[in-house]
This record gives sequence, structure tokens and C-alpha cells, in this order.
Amino acid sequence: MAQENNLIGQVFNIQRYSTHDGPGIRTTVFLKGCPLRCKWCQNPESQSLHPVLMFRADECTSCGRCIDACPNKANSIVDGKLVIDWERCTACGACTSPAVCLSMTRKVEGKPMTVEEVMKQVSSDYNLYLNSGGGLTISGGDCAVQPEFTAALLKKAQEEGINTCVEITGAYPWGRVQQITEDADYVYYDLKCMDDEKHKEGTGVSNRLILENARKLVEAKKQMLFRTPLIPGFNDDKENIEATASFIKNELGLSPSEHLELLAYNNLGEDKYLRLGFSEPKRHARQSDKYLDELEELVMSF
Repeated sequence: MAQENNLIGQVFNIQRYSTHDGPGIRTTVFLKGCPLRCKWCQNPESQSLHPVLMFRADECTSCGRCIDACPNKANSIVDGKLVIDWERCTACGACTSPAVCLSMTRKVEGKPMTVEEVMKQVSSDYNLYLNSGGGLTISGGDCAVQPEFTAALLKKAQEEGINTCVEITGAYPWGRVQQITEDADYVYYDLKCMDDEKHKEGTGVSNRLILENARKLVEAKKQMLFRTPLIPGFNDDKENIEATASFIKNELGLSPSEHLELLAYNNLGEDKYLRLGFSEPKRHARQSDKYLDELEELVMSF
């Protein structure tokens, strides 16, 4: 047990009082790393397993103090503005100190934490979980990138009588998916697009393994909630929602009205891409309430 408590994972956020990541009031632990590269990702800082630097260039005063602070010479002034050579940046954090970055425009996302350190924060709200039916949710990224750490957190939570949930993509071989769901009371599972070629285009991977693992999790009697984040022009057409609901009903033997949640488009991640040194993503508008109601009615019809 002592060895498990000392396991180290890469964590980029611990969100208390969460109400959207499982039943009741929960603490959601966001782990680094993801096998997918979704073009609309809300948390692009989670994709790499390693720490990354986020830089709010629009708030930077270009004072230049970070130039001397950086051991990798990643910062420079060009035409009066501070620019970062992202290939040189290792997210070491030397430039994020308040003594260096007076405007606090830099932050390293991701830090190593032990199971014991994470569970100390999670356990502090035990009575809240007890009264609300909540607990611990492990999200990401995809927690399957860190299977040993995830499994150890879930096991520790179960030992403490804390309800558990994982949010996963299912894009790993069954052995790993089985490992991280064994001690999960709930599994929240993304079904992004039923068309395999379109899925590859939008996420970088095939959906075949994802669908196969969904079948195996249902066969294993896991409590499942499937989620489809609705991306305008990619997967929010009625044909895809109908195909998703049909898969859940006809191949998994579950009721789509009870086991499928449609998530309206959220533009939370759009500005993050620029802060990470990526090219600007395509921007979208949220679906109208009327259209969302039509999609919900379609799901309810199954």
C-alpha cells in the first residue's frame, strides 16, 4: 500500500465541487495525456503527458525580464513584442515566477503528484460526497494514459468508501481499459462520431477500438454513460446522432434516453491553442436551443 501511495502521476487540475462529471458533488482530478488529437479539444493543455507552458500574449507587457530567466533562450523581443520559441521551451517554469513575470501571463500546466497527495485533497470533502451521492472522478486528457496511477487512485478511493467514476476515450487496448475501470463505479465514455473515416479526420484515430471496448464494458456490467460533444459541422448532424443512438440500443442493448448525453458545443478551449503556441483553431458557435431540442427528441425516440 505504501508503494501505491507513492506512485507519481502528472496532474494538471483538481476541481472540487464539480457537478457535471458524475452523480452528486464530486472532485474531478484531471490527468495529463491523451491518445486523441481532437481539433476542438477543450483542454489542449492536457494532450501531452509532460508539463506545458501557457502564455497569454495579449496581457504581456514585453518587459523582457523572462529573457534572462530562461535557461533555454526561448524568449526574445521581436518588433517590440515578446515572442516564445516553442521548440526551445521545456516548460521548466523559470519564467513563471512573480519576480520574473510581473504581469503573471505565464503558467505551467501539469505537475507531478503522488497518490497520497491527490487523495488528501479528495478525501477532505468526504462528508460532501456522502450527503450528495458524489465522489471522485478521474478525467483528462484520458486517464488511460496513466493506468497504474489511475488504478491506484481508484483503489484508494474505494478503500475509503468514496464513489468513483472515470471519463475515458476507450482508445486503448482492452487490457488497459479493463485496468482503469475495474474499481470505477461509473464509466463516462465518449462516442464522438460513428463514421470511422470522419472520426479519424477529427480526432486522429479510428473509432473501431473505441466501439469494441464499449461493447466489452457493457458486457462487464459497468454502469455506463455515453457522451457526444456536439461539434458544429463535424458530428452534430442528425444522421450521426441517429447512428449513435442506434449503436447504443441495438448493439449494446441499452436505452439511449438513459445512457446517451449530448453536450452542446463549448468554446472553452479555443483561446488555449494560441496560449500553447499552436495555430489558431477553427472557431464555432454553439448550437441553437431549438436544434439541441430536436437532437434530444431524436435520442428519446429510440
